[in-house]
Amino acid sequence: MKTELAPVQIEHYQKEGWLIVDDFLAPDELSALNAAVDTGVETMGGDKVSGVSGEHNESIMGDSETYYSRVFLQRVNLWRVNNDIKNFFLNPTLGEMLCQLADIDGIRVWHDQTLQKLAWGNPTSWHIDVPNWSFYSPDAISIWIALNDATVQNGCMYFLPGSHQQADYERKGDFSADIGALFDQYPEFREIEPVPAAMKAGSAGFHNGLMAHAAGPNMTPYARRAMTCAYMPDGATFNGIQNILSKERFESMEIGDLHDDDEQTPLVWSQK
Repeated sequence: MKTELAPVQIEHYQKEGWLIVDDFLAPDELSALNAAVDTGVETMGGDKVSGVSGEHNESIMGDSETYYSRVFLQRVNLWRVNNDIKNFFLNPTLGEMLCQLADIDGIRVWHDQTLQKLAWGNPTSWHIDVPNWSFYSPDAISIWIALNDATVQNGCMYFLPGSHQQADYERKGDFSADIGALFDQYPEFREIEPVPAAMKAGSAGFHNGLMAHAAGPNMTPYARRAMTCAYMPDGATFNGIQNILSKERFESMEIGDLHDDDEQTPLVWSQK
């Protein structure tokens, strides 16, 4: 895992809101992560989010008849069912790297997810992550690892550089067939030139949780595979949104409560 950062990389991330690290994983690490993802998806079966049951599990990600379900196969919180994935994303060395990029002194997992844009999959509409989550922070950060080559043809991500500095917690876009709905909410974003985040297998992208991003359609007969994890600053508090929280956890929390339950949002690294 290539976790050492040059000052220019940190500066780029903080200014532009995104960073790509080529060859982030060695070939053996990539092979192991691919295998762990396959095992984790098989273990979860039809569940879309581990640790969440019943109707809420279905409502979080939509049903099999929605446009969104044809964007990609998605399984959330594989770290709960697979120790290899848990050890990967809770690696303190990775946590320290993320803290350097985000300029924070501690970090927790919010949720991981595999995003597998299947053959002929729909595009992912422009959106912003944090307004959907159960905390608000300008310092949330996600890692997106290409498990196979992510290309313009098979649906790589796109970023709007610097958009994280203008985004807020109210406007978030829409996971629907209207790929540009976000621009109705942020007309100022229409003038920003998007950057395609094409990556070779084993490379990784990092982006701020307020970064506007999207992904193209998969115009190939093969899946585009990715494994991602979203992280929250240690000390983040509950904002009243359920998102991936279980019914029991959601109902036990009040607005302003710390997200400090290591069973839900495990601490990865802290300099304290």
